Amino acid sequence: MVVDDSAVVRGLITRMLEEDSGFSVVASVGNGQMAVAALERHDIEVIILDIEMPVMDGLTALPKLLKVDPDLQIIIASTLTLKNADISMRALEAGAADYIPKPTSSREISGGADFKQELIGKVRALGAVRRRSVRKPRPGVSTVGLAASGTPLSSAPPVRTPVQIHPHAGPLSLRQASAETPDVIAIGSSTGGPQALFAVLGAIKAGSLKQPILITQHMPPTFTTILAEHISRISGWAAAEGKDGEVIQGNRIYIAPGDFHMVVEVRGTDKVIRLNKNPPENFCRPSVDPMLRSISAAWGRRVLTVILTGMGSDGMKGGQVVVGAGGTVVAQDEASSVVWGMPGAAATAGICSAVLPLPEIPQYIMRLASRR
Repeated sequence: MVVDDSAVVRGLITRMLEEDSGFSVVASVGNGQMAVAALERHDIEVIILDIEMPVMDGLTALPKLLKVDPDLQIIIASTLTLKNADISMRALEAGAADYIPKPTSSREISGGADFKQELIGKVRALGAVRRRSVRKPRPGVSTVGLAASGTPLSSAPPVRTPVQIHPHAGPLSLRQASAETPDVIAIGSSTGGPQALFAVLGAIKAGSLKQPILITQHMPPTFTTILAEHISRISGWAAAEGKDGEVIQGNRIYIAPGDFHMVVEVRGTDKVIRLNKNPPENFCRPSVDPMLRSISAAWGRRVLTVILTGMGSDGMKGGQVVVGAGGTVVAQDEASSVVWGMPGAAATAGICSAVLPLPEIPQYIMRLASRR
């Protein structure tokens, strides 16, 4: 279902999705109230939900939609303003699965190949999340639509589908964690990442660790500013976007700003943040890999890396550099990940010392980071 007060935008998004034979838009409505009513009639798996709408806005509609169907996957669509970024972050805390920055005009949307690629990628991944569990349609709803294979939903058997299959995956091979106490903690995340970051950092008491924490979360500009504010509020940590030339200090969180790679440079006895606009890696800027390569070069074997939920494989190659230098990598497990792409790539590459459910990751970090 596409929910947006602009009929033009709804039409453009619908056409983008339906150009892919695996998707069918079964409802297109102009406000949150209409979305709740439509959800009562249709067996919808993924919703693209605008924020600013008349009658009922997206943030008000969100809990009502999830009350009707708690397994629903909702992608918040918003323009890149501070207000909308803050609302989007609150929506993620309230149960939205992901977000997508919406171009500001129909011309930008219709001509935006990047927007279309991101939209289709997220809908496909979250549709697979929806299908992980065996379920029956709610009574009284229409099941007109397509399965990922193109099979009509009404005749498709219920299946349990992993979010991302790693074709060469076998039994996970774990390596020994570094015997060195880390001097820095690096975290990479994408889809589902904000919620995972809130859970991990909220469980680590501010001031309990002396190490700096550097984070690359796939997010556009403005959103990373608000992410830092929300992490500070939830965890009590001093968190902010990294600034070019800033000297890295312990007991602080540095977040890669949207549209910039954040790397580390050694300057005498100091480690400093450097921001650059080098080409995207893994289709992303910021990207986890360049951050990890630079951190490994700066700190050697005294690096602890955490790869959280996200699409793609960003962080895997950088993680190989980390373990090659003697550092440690831990990944979130499949069951607790929204999308087991990034952590799955690291886990199946054999570079991890642990693959853990999200609630166990804070304790693992604290154990390694606080040992003598």
